[in-house]
Amino acid sequence: MNGPAIRVRTPSEIRNSRRSRKHSCWDHLYAAPLWPLHGANLGTLARTCDAVGACLALPRFPWVPEALARGNTLRKPLCVHWTGDPLGWLARQRERGARIVGVELADEAVRLADVGAVRGKTVLVLGHEQHGIPPEALDLLDSCVEIPMIGIGASLNVAVAGSLALYKLSGLM
Repeated sequence: MNGPAIRVRTPSEIRNSRRSRKHSCWDHLYAAPLWPLHGANLGTLARTCDAVGACLALPRFPWVPEALARGNTLRKPLCVHWTGDPLGWLARQRERGARIVGVELADEAVRLADVGAVRGKTVLVLGHEQHGIPPEALDLLDSCVEIPMIGIGASLNVAVAGSLALYKLSGLM
């Protein structure tokens, strides 16, 4: 029997195939978990944002910076946009021409599998882990995507849902 037919790339080969420059802001795709409940999810989303070339928009809750720092396993600066007013921030992004997409179980939601890669500036809004996107923020959404589930759970946690949607919207999946 011969050796494995699959050759795994080395870390050096992987690094050399990626962007050659550091980014300060990619300014086209944002993950916006504006009502987070669990700090651990922020680190996971930060890692996904780096992987797909997205920025992270976060509220200035007192515990969020520490949770993000603790969860940042990359140990490199992240592209983070801070807001003290989540609804105001979303409204300003919309006024600037961004498409606002929520991950939510709504009648008008499109299945994530049926969504293509985004063109232009897009904000992916992720709701509270228990209550979803607040009703007053739903009016700011241009569309909703839904992640179908066949199990007994009603939803995925915000890090998993956000990661799936970011990969799909970025066109990497």
